[in-house]
Formats: sequence, structure tokens, C-alpha cells
Amino acid sequence: MKKRNPIVVVLGHVDHGKTTLLDAIRKTSVASREAGGITQSIGASVVNGICFIDTPGHAAFGKMRGRGTRVADIAILVVSADDGIKPQTKEALEMIKEAKIPFIVALTKIDIVGVRLEIVRGQLEKEGLLFEGREGEVPLVSLSAKTGEGLKNLLETITLLSEVNNVSGDLNAPLEAVIIESFKDARGPVTNIIVRNGNIKVGDQIDIDNLSGKVRGIFNDKGESVREVLPGEPSQVIGLTQKQDVGPRKVLGDARRLAEDELPIVLKAANSGILEAIIASLPPKVIVVDYGIGDVLGNDILTAKVGNAYVFAFGTKIPNNIAKLAETEGVRVKKFDIIYELISEIEETLKGGKVQILGKAQVLASFPFNKKSVAGCRVLTGRFNKGDRLILTRDEKEIGKAKALTIKKQKVDTTSVGANEEFGVILEPQLDFQVNDVLLSVTK
Repeated sequence: MKKRNPIVVVLGHVDHGKTTLLDAIRKTSVASREAGGITQSIGASVVNGICFIDTPGHAAFGKMRGRGTRVADIAILVVSADDGIKPQTKEALEMIKEAKIPFIVALTKIDIVGVRLEIVRGQLEKEGLLFEGREGEVPLVSLSAKTGEGLKNLLETITLLSEVNNVSGDLNAPLEAVIIESFKDARGPVTNIIVRNGNIKVGDQIDIDNLSGKVRGIFNDKGESVREVLPGEPSQVIGLTQKQDVGPRKVLGDARRLAEDELPIVLKAANSGILEAIIASLPPKVIVVDYGIGDVLGNDILTAKVGNAYVFAFGTKIPNNIAKLAETEGVRVKKFDIIYELISEIEETLKGGKVQILGKAQVLASFPFNKKSVAGCRVLTGRFNKGDRLILTRDEKEIGKAKALTIKKQKVDTTSVGANEEFGVILEPQLDFQVNDVLLSVTK
């Protein structure tokens, strides 16, 4: 057994400064690039001989935080000095206790005027924490990531804890590693792995958790190609594939008839951790028709069409040709970069009932008729019928709802128009439509 990098997981409530703290240590600016200013994935990096794991604080990412804690030797519980104990603070503390690993409480944002450290410390003591110098052994470090105050003390405390607890690894032991995240990019399937014991080499055939395969490439935390991963090192391993899906619910196509109040969706996410978090956070009435990691593909659109489903994409791309296919097939695709916005949108969609798009038309012109405005349109997909319930959209945002009071084709009243046909429609109530707006014919 030899000394290795101590693996330190950083835990705490959302927006309490976990990533900002690590940015100060690493001299990076990851926090400023996070969507919504919150971490939504697990990252790992080695700084000053310490392997740090950053974890998301949002409630939906409980399982991801659990994986980070499972691999760690030491935990840092980040608590904002101006905010105190919050729900994910308590959750993180329970995870630390279950893992039975030593930990440090880091009181952040002490540079904010008016913070009272003794109040937050009192809150923590009510949770059963006994600090050094107060009849306990838990180190408490007050710091400011903004000014740098206390950072040196924190690093020294980590080093001391690792020495006291004899953090070590055995290069020749059977592989002991934890997968913290997986995703796909141009290199193929990519798996973020941290090794505790043993090693991983290019060419190895490995089997970890629900992933297996032959290692085709390895990249360290700096993005450099390496031949081997040693204990205490984070890496990206290329070549491992999933043996089973992460989600507990899956209804393919029209495998069963959905209830009126159920919402079918196709879900795509940037990595497995996010996918797992979203699925775990979905309301019971949401039915996952299909899901996967990576960009939205043509098959996702066709699956959604068969299942009358929405496509929800998180942190991933929707190529232009796929967006056009979705438009042609009448499939609604929505993209998100912040998890609570996605969940909120799903909840709002559920409140409005399940909507099936029957037709889509583009507004080409506006002209008056009997003191009303007529929308001159061309049908892009599907059909439009007199009396249809319509939704007016602009830049994929809903502007208003109306009814197709009358439909005219070449100035003659008609009851129905189909694909590529031009027509005029009077909306009831009258909406403030514009050229290039899109009308959707829908049903609940």
C-alpha cells in the first residue's frame, strides 16, 4: 500500500458556493459557465495532490451526490455563512455519516457584510456536530472563495486528515473504482471514473457497475491522453457501454393505452447522471416513452410521433435537420439547460392536459375581412378543420389560444385543408398574429 491522492467530495446545498470554492482552489472559472449558475454534473480534478469531486446541490441530484460520497476518503460540507443550514445540507450530512468518512465543515462567503458565523455554527451544533475546540473532532474552516481567506487553512486540514486516516492505495490490488458519470461525444461512449485501488490500462477489458467493455482510450482531468489510471486519479475512459438502462420506467410506443391525464415524453440528456436525476424527479403521470444519452436523433422524433409524445432535451443538441424533421412530423421538441426549468415545464404541461398536435401552419399574411383580421396561412403538416382548437406560437413560445371560426380556401368557405394548402382563417378570439408565426391545431 502506498500513499495516494486523497479523494475529497464537496457537498452542500445548491448555490452555497461549492463550485466557486473549487474554482478558487483550481484557479478556474467553471461556476461562471454553469447553466443558471448551478452545477448539474459531477466533475473531478487533481489540485495540489488532492482529488476533488464537485457535486450538484439541487435536490434532484441526490443519487449523483451519493456516488461522489461513496468513492471519497474525506468530505467537505459547504455551508453558506449568509444562508445557513438548508435541506441539501442535512441530506449531505446524512450521506457523510452513512459513508463513515471524516469531514470538514467549510463556512463560505464570510466576506459578505453582516454574516454571523456563530449563528450558523449553532445551527450545525443542533444537528449533532461537535467541532474541534468545542468537545468535538470535526474541523470547521471559515473562508471566502472571493478573497482567498481561509483557503490555505482548508488545504492544510485536508492534508492532515488524509495523513491521520492513512489514505493509501494498492496499485496491484483488484480494481476498485466508481463510475460517477457517463455520456457520449465524438469519441463515442465516455465514462468518468475514479480509481481507489488497482489500475486501468488502455486495452483492458473491464466490468464496473452497469458498464463494461474494452478500454480504447484514457484521458486525465486535464484532457491529456494517458495509458494508465492509478489509484486516486480521475479519468475519462473511452469504450465502455451500458449493460442496462438507468431509468425505472419505460413504455415503448403504443405498448399500452395512456390515460387522458398522462403525459408521454421522449427524454434525451447530456449524460447518465442528469438522465437519472430527471427520471427520478418526474411526476407520476409522466410516462417515459423512450430515453437516451446524447443528441436528439431522427429515431427520437419518430418514436415521439408514434407515442404522441413530447421530446424533452437537456444539455444536449438538436441538429438543424432533426429540428426540421420534428417540424415536418408535428413533434414538439423542447430544450433545457437547467433542471428545475425542465421539471417546471413538465408540471405546467401536465396541468394543461395532454395535447396532441393535429396540424401545423405558418402565417404568411394578414388582411381585413368584415372588421376582422384574417390570417393567411400555409399548412406545413397535418390538417386544419373549421372549429379546431388552435394555439398561436412565435419563436416556439405560446402567444395565445383560439378557435378556427371560419376557414377559407381561395376566398371560398371550406371545412378542411391539408398539407401544403394555403388558406385563410378567422380566429375567435382575435389574436395579435404576425407573419411567420406558427398556428398549431391541437386536441386534448
